[in-house]
Amino acid sequence: MSWVRVWIHTVFTTKNRAPLIQRKYKEVILSHIKENAKEKGIILLEVDGSNDHLHCLISLNKDMSLSKTLQLIKGESSFWINKNNYCSEKFAWQDDYWAVGVSESHLHYVKLYIRNQEQHHNKSSFKEEVDLFMKKYGWTWQEK
Repeated sequence: MSWVRVWIHTVFTTKNRAPLIQRKYKEVILSHIKENAKEKGIILLEVDGSNDHLHCLISLNKDMSLSKTLQLIKGESSFWINKNNYCSEKFAWQDDYWAVGVSESHLHYVKLYIRNQEQHHNKSSFKEEVDLFMKKYGWTWQEK
């Protein structure tokens, strides 16, 4: 029997970083994303975000790649958001995403970080957040 535990912190944005996730619908959207992930066998430990992006803490399962996992989360949620008219315009996620591995010993801290996105983004922008991560962990952008 296979056993896989690969934790990944992912971030993806709305198309063109448009502030489409309205506060009044945010909880119902997050709840739907969690339920949909569960139905698809995706281990989604935490999800939260702001009006233009979401953070997810996921564990890959033995049958799905990261890109397939995010395709299932993003594709279904954008379809569902549009079907339920939770946006005044057509909702879509950006194709790209940000993802980093997370040690099992750091899960608690990453979960807390993800849970506090509303407060966090009252203090800093998405770009400032990414720049801080890049500097803090010594990461550099990799060209394809």
